[in-house]
Amino acid sequence: MPETPSAAARAPHPRADRPVRIALVGAGNRGLTYASWIHQNPDRARLVAVADPDEGARAASRAETAFAGWREFLAATARDGRLADGVIVATQDRDHVEPVLALARAGYAVMTEKPLAPTEEECRTLVTGVEATGVPFAVCHVLRYTPYTDLVREVVGSGVLGTLTGVEHLEPVGWWHFAHSYVRGPWRREDLSSPMILAKSSHDLDWIAYVTGRRIETVVSFGGLTHFRPENAPAGSTDSCLTCPVEKGCPYSAAKLYYPALRTGGGAWPVSHVTSAAHGPDDEPVLTEALRTGRYGRCVYRCDNDVADHQVVAMRLAGGPTATLTMSAFTEQTHRQTRLFGSHGWLRGDGERVTVHDFRDDSVTVRGTGPSGSNAADGHGGGDTALTEAFVTALATGDRRYIRSGPAESLGSHLAAFAAERSRRDGTVETVPLR
Repeated sequence: MPETPSAAARAPHPRADRPVRIALVGAGNRGLTYASWIHQNPDRARLVAVADPDEGARAASRAETAFAGWREFLAATARDGRLADGVIVATQDRDHVEPVLALARAGYAVMTEKPLAPTEEECRTLVTGVEATGVPFAVCHVLRYTPYTDLVREVVGSGVLGTLTGVEHLEPVGWWHFAHSYVRGPWRREDLSSPMILAKSSHDLDWIAYVTGRRIETVVSFGGLTHFRPENAPAGSTDSCLTCPVEKGCPYSAAKLYYPALRTGGGAWPVSHVTSAAHGPDDEPVLTEALRTGRYGRCVYRCDNDVADHQVVAMRLAGGPTATLTMSAFTEQTHRQTRLFGSHGWLRGDGERVTVHDFRDDSVTVRGTGPSGSNAADGHGGGDTALTEAFVTALATGDRRYIRSGPAESLGSHLAAFAAERSRRDGTVETVPLR
């Protein structure tokens, strides 16, 4: 297994002569998550600028200067010189290519959200263009940066499993999370974002390749949108959860999801996606109005969604091991679940701990990383903060080994996702191209 850059990431962090200057393009939920680490570490980094068309989002970022968009930020760069050392691009999926290339050509190091783009052609254009500039570049494959991932890679690299023969991986999206983000939310339609296997599970394809140290070479995939369709609406249901007489028996009820979340979590995600004006139990009328007039109060069986609610991908990895990925909406919302099979042992992982059974002496060892959250609201098991820290440290030290998710690696997982989607739609076995 190739040497992991995580060894460098675990080394003591060298100090820069000043905090690294970061600008943020796109101050939505993901952008503000990365900004929070910057504000918590003022000796390491400063958020010197934000670019977002929404005034409230700009204010929420607490950046030192604000621009209405990335073009205005670049205009200021052309006039005054570079305003930052690096830029985090956290815009929507279809709005990455143009700002990333423009910022890289202006000399900025860039960290961008995944997926890179919704098409193969655009992904290749982005990667080729960034590589031509030579600037440091990181993709937000946050699962590469978690302590749990380090632990799994350590076990694989130790040789205790013997020869790796297979991987079984489950992405349990969660019934309510899928309803929120992929039926009612921004990722519900391919023309607004991208196919589900790219929007959500490019993380998982990337993770499988990363922890095994093997490229995905061939894929075949099945799945589709089965449940969240008009013909599955319960008898007597209506277009809105707030007026539906059978809402109490529906697991996807907006009332069941958002009112308890407001009472326990205030205005945090997922309530923040419904309305930015509700911050606690006293604001239930505000939430009610947002559900009544907005898309998050709609019946999940009567939305305009088209992304798959379940999908399986079978893969052949370089050197012969096989792997399967199952993405399902119909689960609890929790950590990914993984099994790795080897000639001398096997590993079971649940996102917080790994259990290793060594066949040679029949011993069973359990190792853990401690409790950690599994979703975006919980920081992806520590991956969000570790990624931001790695990007800042790479810029502070000039050592790009801190960046585990560079352009070439990320392009590979994207191409595997596109191949899987072709297979699902066309019923074919697909070879994943090298570039």
